[in-house]
Amino acid sequence: MSDYTKATNFTLKDGLTTGDPQKIIKGSELDAEYTAISNAVSSKANLNDPTFTGTPEGPTPTPSTDSSNKLATTSFVQDALQGAYPVGSIYMNATVATNPATLLGFGTWIAFGAGKVPVGIDSGDTDFDAVEETGGTKDAIIPTHTHTATSASTSTDSGHTHSISRGFGASGSGGDALLSGGGLQSGTSTANITTTTTTTVANAGESATGKNLQPYIVVYMWKRTL
Repeated sequence: MSDYTKATNFTLKDGLTTGDPQKIIKGSELDAEYTAISNAVSSKANLNDPTFTGTPEGPTPTPSTDSSNKLATTSFVQDALQGAYPVGSIYMNATVATNPATLLGFGTWIAFGAGKVPVGIDSGDTDFDAVEETGGTKDAIIPTHTHTATSASTSTDSGHTHSISRGFGASGSGGDALLSGGGLQSGTSTANITTTTTTTVANAGESATGKNLQPYIVVYMWKRTL
């Protein structure tokens, strides 16, 4: 892009005396001026829908304080991106494995959180009260176990009586008078009974790994360190 610089001092010619050859404005001088003006104009961008070539530059506003309609330079864009991804930020991408330093053009990034799911910090829970604290396992074993219960229906008999009876008869002969007749003989029998009922609950649970996984989706994840 060039600027117009006047080649002929026309005002100086006005001060020359009449008849001085230098006072005459020549066609070549006019052509030179018009050519210089044309070249300067053609190298400038239009005010309406300009198309820039080469490496145009412009002032760079501050992204965090300027929300005007000023043109955003590459420096402005970089400052804005770095403000959005400060050191410690996490970048995720569902399909592209390229390091964000290449994609965004700044920073040092390392692969982060392989095989882990991020959890928000919780100062009230010792498992989640520090950043980058890790824990948990997807392969915890849920053991097979047995529940045994003794029924409350256990009872003890304090003792009871059974009555029994039987009949008998007798007879005699010889010198003795005949004796005949019959009678009843009775008695008792005592016993104690104890009854116990035991209930056993069947096995429950499953011995296996990989049973602690929540619903998940795998992405590329990076952390900015510098």
